[in-house]
Amino acid sequence: MKSIMQRKILWGELDSLGIVFYPRYYEWMDAAGHLFFDAINLNLGRLMEERNIQFPLIQSGCKHRTPGRYYDDIQIITELASLTKKTLELHHHIVRSCDSTLLVEGFEKRICLDISNPHQFRAITIPQDIYTVLEQAR
Repeated sequence: MKSIMQRKILWGELDSLGIVFYPRYYEWMDAAGHLFFDAINLNLGRLMEERNIQFPLIQSGCKHRTPGRYYDDIQIITELASLTKKTLELHHHIVRSCDSTLLVEGFEKRICLDISNPHQFRAITIPQDIYTVLEQAR
């Protein structure tokens, strides 16, 4: 399953060269990741409140292909690339909407945490019901 987030590049997201300031891509990928979870009915806020489970980042990265520019309409296309007992990896492709030019390829690796003790988070096996939903989303 692919989740698609659409947005427009705004002036405040540019650096002094007039291209997207690179940390913005990480912000957009994080937002797209949360929307991916929503799209498969695993809202991260509800998982935290109702089950004391969270999927924080443990690794992320980007390959920059083509600069994003002011007022470009873009899409962040997100899909589940891998799934293990405790982790998952989301891949993101950020493309210019008008011509599908690839701007950035990125990834996020997330781990399943029990956050019931705020002083000692611990990695846990993804609960079976959540794992099943994630597996069906691949």
